[in-house]
Amino acid sequence: MNTLYYGDNLDILRDYIPSESVDLVYLDPPFNSNASYNVLFAQKDGAQSSAQIRAFEDTWQWDENAVLTYETEVEKGGPVADALRAFRLILGDSNMMAYLTMMAPRLMELRRVLKPTGSLYLHCDPTASHYLKVLLDMVFGAEYFKNEISWKRTSAHNDPTRYGANKDTILYFTKSKERTWNPLYTEHSDLYKSRFRKKDSDGRLWSDYDLSAKGLSGGGYEYEYKGITSLWRCPIETMKRYDQEGRLHFTRMGGIRLKRYLDESKGTILQSIWDDIPPINSQASERLGYPTQKPEALLERIIQASSNEGDVVLDPFCGCGTAIAAAQKLNRQWIGIDVTHLAIGLIKRRMEDAFGDALEYEVIGEPTTVEGARELAEQDKYQFQWWALGLVGARPAEEKKGADHGIDGRLYFHDDSSGNTKQVILSVKGGHTSVAHVRDLVGVLEREKAEMGVLITLEEATKPMRAEAASAGFYESAWGRHPRVQVLTVAELLDGTTIDMPPIKQVNQTFKKAPRQKKTKPTQPGLLGE
Repeated sequence: MNTLYYGDNLDILRDYIPSESVDLVYLDPPFNSNASYNVLFAQKDGAQSSAQIRAFEDTWQWDENAVLTYETEVEKGGPVADALRAFRLILGDSNMMAYLTMMAPRLMELRRVLKPTGSLYLHCDPTASHYLKVLLDMVFGAEYFKNEISWKRTSAHNDPTRYGANKDTILYFTKSKERTWNPLYTEHSDLYKSRFRKKDSDGRLWSDYDLSAKGLSGGGYEYEYKGITSLWRCPIETMKRYDQEGRLHFTRMGGIRLKRYLDESKGTILQSIWDDIPPINSQASERLGYPTQKPEALLERIIQASSNEGDVVLDPFCGCGTAIAAAQKLNRQWIGIDVTHLAIGLIKRRMEDAFGDALEYEVIGEPTTVEGARELAEQDKYQFQWWALGLVGARPAEEKKGADHGIDGRLYFHDDSSGNTKQVILSVKGGHTSVAHVRDLVGVLEREKAEMGVLITLEEATKPMRAEAASAGFYESAWGRHPRVQVLTVAELLDGTTIDMPPIKQVNQTFKKAPRQKKTKPTQPGLLGE
C-alpha cells in the first residue's frame, strides 16, 4: 500500500520505515538560502504570510533543539560526528550549522532504510551543496558518491554582481556497489546527426566506420576478405556476418568500412549536466501554484535511472508531491512525508486529480476523529486550519491587513460562459463559535463581493448559527440552488459531507488541477513486500 505520512520525517523514518526496505530516496529539503521559496506561498509583492512563515521559521534555527541534536550526534562518534565538529569550528552557532545538524540524523536514517541496491538523490542549491556533499561522504562513504548533477533550473538572467546563478545541484550517492542502474540516453545533437550523410535505397541514413586495425595498439586480425588483405578490427566470422547483413561499404580506394545507421543509435548516454528539462513556467499544465515545485520530467528521469517497476520510492520532504506522482505514473510504490497539512492536502488533491478515485493509498498522521482534530487545534491553530481547508480542497488565504481580514481560505469556480471568476470564502474556527461568526462571514462576503461563504467549525453548530446562515439566501447556478452561507462542522466533513456548490470537478480550483495521467497497467503490490 502506498503511504503518505504527516509529521517530522525523522520521527516517521524511525517509527515506521523498516531497515533496507526502500529502493530509491529523493529529497528536496529547504535550501536555507533565506529565499522566498522557503515558505509555501508568497505574496505577489514579495511579502510573506505570518502563518506560512510559522511553518518554517523554526526549522533551521540554532536553538536549544539544534544544540541538543548536535550533542547527541557528536556523542555517537564516527565520521558524521567528526564532520559536525569541523562544521561548527567553521560556521559557529549559525543557522547554517543548525541546518546541517538537523540534516545529519535524517541522512543517516535514510541510508538505513535503503536496500543495498538503493540510491539517494539530494536536491539542493549552491548555498549548502558543498557542506551537504561532505556530510553525505561521511554518511555513505566517499567511495559511494557517483555524481554531482547540475540541473539548469532557469534560463539566463542578469545577476549584476556575479555570473548568472541558474542551476541547482543534485548529489547522487549509492548504498553499495550493487546499485540499481538503468542507463538513460538523450537525443543526439544536430552536429552528431549531421555526420550521417549517406543514405541507403530504403532511406536509412548512415555513416561509415573504419574496420582497419592498422596503427592501433593491441593488434587485430590479419586475413584476406574479398581480395582485400589487411589487419582488421574484427575476426573473419564477424566480417562475414556484417556482409550478409548488408553493413559493409567497399570504398573506391580498396578499403572496407562498416555502416553505422542513425536509427540504431539509442542516443547520447546521459551526462551530469541536465539542460534539457525546463523549469515549470506560468503556462505549464502541471503547475499547481507551489513555488518549490519541480518538473515531473526531472523526477521521472531519476526514478527510471535508479529503480525498477514495483520498487519503493521515498520522498521525506514531499512538498507538493512531484516525486510520488512520478513514482505512481511509472508503476513504482511510494512513501511521502511532510510536516505541514497544507502540503498533505495538496498532494491528496493532486493524486486524486491525476489518477482518479481508484488509486489506493493510506494517510497516516492526519486526524480521523473530532477528538484528533481538537488535539491538533490545541497544538497549532494554523496546522488545524490547513488540515480543515484540505478536507474541502481549499488553499489557505494570504494574511493581509485590512481587506482579507476574516478569510482563512478560498475556492474559485466558473459556472457560466461569462468567464468571470467566482469565489467561495472559507472561515475556520477551532475554538468557541457563535452566531456572531456567521454574521461576520456574511459581512466578509459583502465586502469581497463573493458568491458564497462557508464556516468550518470544530464545535457543533447552534440553531441560531444555522438560522443566521439560512437567512443569507441562495446562490443559483446551472446545477441548482446552493445556500449562500453554509456552516459545516468537522464531524460532518469527516463523515463525508461536502460544500453545496457547483460540481468541484467543473471549477478552477485554488490549487490548480493536476493533469490526468493515463491508467497504469501493472497492479500495485503491497508496500515493503506486505
